[in-house]
Amino acid sequence: MKKTKIDHYTDKEALDFHKDNKPGKIEISSSKNMTTKRDLALAYSPGVAAPVRAISDNPEAAFDYTSKGNLVAVISNGSAILGMGNLGALASKPVMEGKAVLFKRFADIDSIDLEIDSEDPEEIINSIKNFAPSFGGINLEDIAAPDCFVIEDKLKKCLDIPVFHDDQHGTAIITTAALINALDISRKKIDKVKIVVNGAGASAMACANLFKKSGVPNKNITMIDRKGIIYKGRENLNKWKSSHAIETEQRTLTDAIDNADVFLGLSAKGTLTKAMVKKMAKNPIIFACANPDPEITPEEVEEVRSDAIIATGRSDYANQVNNLIGFPYIFRGALDVRAKTINEEMKVAAALAIANLAKEDVPDEVVAAMGGERPHYGKDYIIPSTFDPRLISVIPAAVAKAAMETGVARIDIKDFDVYKDQLKQRLDPTVTILQGVNTYIKKKQKKVVFADGEDENMLKAAIAFKNSKLGIPVLVGKEELIKNQIKKIGYNEDFDIEIVNSKDKEKRERYVKYLFKKLQREKGMLERDCDRIIRNDRVIWASCMVACNDADAMVTGNTRRYSSSLEKVIQVVDPRPGEIMFGLNLVVNRGKTIFICDTSVIEYPDSRQLAEMAKSAARVVRLFGFDPKVAFLSHSTFGEPATDRTKRLSDAVEILKKEKVDFKFDGEMQPDVALDEIYKELYPFSEIVGNSNVLIMPSQHSAAISYKMIKSISRAKVIGPLLIGLGLPIEIAPLRSSTSEILNLASIAAYSADVIKYDK
Repeated sequence: MKKTKIDHYTDKEALDFHKDNKPGKIEISSSKNMTTKRDLALAYSPGVAAPVRAISDNPEAAFDYTSKGNLVAVISNGSAILGMGNLGALASKPVMEGKAVLFKRFADIDSIDLEIDSEDPEEIINSIKNFAPSFGGINLEDIAAPDCFVIEDKLKKCLDIPVFHDDQHGTAIITTAALINALDISRKKIDKVKIVVNGAGASAMACANLFKKSGVPNKNITMIDRKGIIYKGRENLNKWKSSHAIETEQRTLTDAIDNADVFLGLSAKGTLTKAMVKKMAKNPIIFACANPDPEITPEEVEEVRSDAIIATGRSDYANQVNNLIGFPYIFRGALDVRAKTINEEMKVAAALAIANLAKEDVPDEVVAAMGGERPHYGKDYIIPSTFDPRLISVIPAAVAKAAMETGVARIDIKDFDVYKDQLKQRLDPTVTILQGVNTYIKKKQKKVVFADGEDENMLKAAIAFKNSKLGIPVLVGKEELIKNQIKKIGYNEDFDIEIVNSKDKEKRERYVKYLFKKLQREKGMLERDCDRIIRNDRVIWASCMVACNDADAMVTGNTRRYSSSLEKVIQVVDPRPGEIMFGLNLVVNRGKTIFICDTSVIEYPDSRQLAEMAKSAARVVRLFGFDPKVAFLSHSTFGEPATDRTKRLSDAVEILKKEKVDFKFDGEMQPDVALDEIYKELYPFSEIVGNSNVLIMPSQHSAAISYKMIKSISRAKVIGPLLIGLGLPIEIAPLRSSTSEILNLASIAAYSADVIKYDK
């Protein structure tokens, strides 16, 4: 089982992340327009009176007229924070905000974190009971046992909305899914296996309960706490532990592990030894889920057993037992049918859905999201990847169906195929795209030059690139200044990133010869002119590194205007033979992804350039896993009104028709016609109307204005501009780009270096 290094971040980086721009990780935004006096009147007084009366008459109307149906409270008292213990309610807030962000990112659920400063279970119960009517669900988090059992149990009895302690049930659902598949692969029957559970906290008990609900006999599960095996007759057991007590003469883990089929660890590092693993039954199943360090590492298991199926809680090993596979989607399904609770049948349905998903053939779009890797059901793939885009449609549907069948749903879903399609639209495609790119380049380890190494954001991006194991960064700049910046952002100045500059005589002489050979006839430059440029210009130097095979790819920009960086790059690098060079921006807003070009290179393209741009854009869009549907945009639609300026666009369409290209295209058309499905009935002859994803703009001005307006005044995510058609994998970050924007461009440059054939 292959292991990779875990990403490392300094405390200062983590603190800066939480503090910069706007403190914290969540904010409230309005889902309705609030621009006019009428809007305000409808939203508050007097318009708000109508839904108030409706809810007063029928409390169920709150789901129709308020955010209740898509709102979850994330609640903690900080008594058991992420393995750090009881640090108090306020200290738990960063974790709870993080949980709220995950709800939104993975299932489009709005959530508010609420930290209750109390360790009195009754006080916590009363607090939640009193504000619960505002929410569609309650997610309890990081509350120590046994209080978490008391709180959840009493709340479930007095509330008519889902109450879910994720530390218990999220872990149980994912672990049960893993168990189902591990038993299938090892050809063991669930009602025959002998299971040892090391740990008797909230999650361990929930796992044992769900195992039993799934078919494991009570007598076949041995649970162990700090004092040893929980057996019938043992003194001072609380009622929760007593329910897991069995008749046995065994008293220790060493006793219990003998001939055991399954080990589930939710305890501490090093608890399970290699000697114990040797004693387990044939084809043992070992779930070592202690975090951050498992009870035993997969490497240690593999030293003594070759037949084991291993899972951990870690992302750097295969088979990660991660609650993120469960809780967002379980709540999504529960909320969508307005469930009164999340019952055992819904949990089992979620576990089965997760297990079955791992057994399915992995489609191409999932392969793209996983970086080109096609996993196959087996020992190293018993649970789907956290970033599998199918999770959003599979798990909520299973949970919703179970809620309907068990009578806890307030509303029914009439068509599950339609429902699944709606669920898919909730995902943010940029995350899937970049996850796929990053997973791919982690396996290739390309050397990427960060040309503006002294710039703080460029430097942070290079450090993140290295720490995330995306590739090998190289910084261009003065070593002393870069090391001072490294110290400033919280790292030791000896941080291991290569720094290069023109003091390297051997490289400098090679680059001068390369540049002189290229420019002596193009621009009449002398060798001493090339030497001066190489010494003084970091963009030229970095571009020469890629051109002369000292690096695989490069990212620059951020400290100067895009056009200035591009002017320097094209002195060193020519366009790809037979291709046009242009800028392409990827824009995602509310689940819809579009590509806009040309945003940065050609000021006023002619019809041939527009056609070539469409062909190159279609090629690139396919690399990101999209089926290109190209629209040529204008102020007119299909010749109405017809002007001299629209003719270039209609001529470009005719050029593509004659060349019989292998992608769909049409134009000219206005942007709303290209993007809004309501126009399909007006233009039924066009396959592009209403579902375009590549927008060819009539000029650089309109393209740049459009994407920058979108970026500035909306919540759309923008990646790029990507520099398409250049002869080498080089990307240019616009002026004042953020660290994450630079990092994305570096990743795409590294990706291009491997998937695109360049003539060096």
